[in-house]
Amino acid sequence: MTAPIAFRERLFVPWWGWPLPLAAAVLLAAEIHMGFPGVRSWLPYVVTVPLAVLLLWRMGSLKVEVSGGELRVGDAHVPVDLLGEVEVFDAKTKRKAMGPNLDPAAFVAHRGWVGPAVKVALEDPADPTPYWLFSVRSPEKLVAALTAAKS
Repeated sequence: MTAPIAFRERLFVPWWGWPLPLAAAVLLAAEIHMGFPGVRSWLPYVVTVPLAVLLLWRMGSLKVEVSGGELRVGDAHVPVDLLGEVEVFDAKTKRKAMGPNLDPAAFVAHRGWVGPAVKVALEDPADPTPYWLFSVRSPEKLVAALTAAKS
């Protein structure tokens, strides 16, 4: 039986992030095509456009989840027992947290099209990572889920 999910959020590329890569895929296919008849006329479009969609879908998405006593961000996970202080950044304060105040050893999962971010300190002496800093659209709900999971 799977553990109940206290919080889950999937961060996808917004609609305005799709036209430029898709146009680039079509332009690349047109360069390969260059007016030749036969397979070389349609095959580049069949390959490059779905490949661009797949890349945008997979590389642009990020799953943030609190379930089963763990915080999961993408493929990384940590037990909530090892989490310390949680700090929420809005779009303006995130810039400073991602810039001059960023520790190079921190785990960062940033999505530029998402405004808020959450910084979660780690209290594991065996882990060299001081904290996780990641984008999330609903930071208040995440903090509430982490607080509930810890208690």
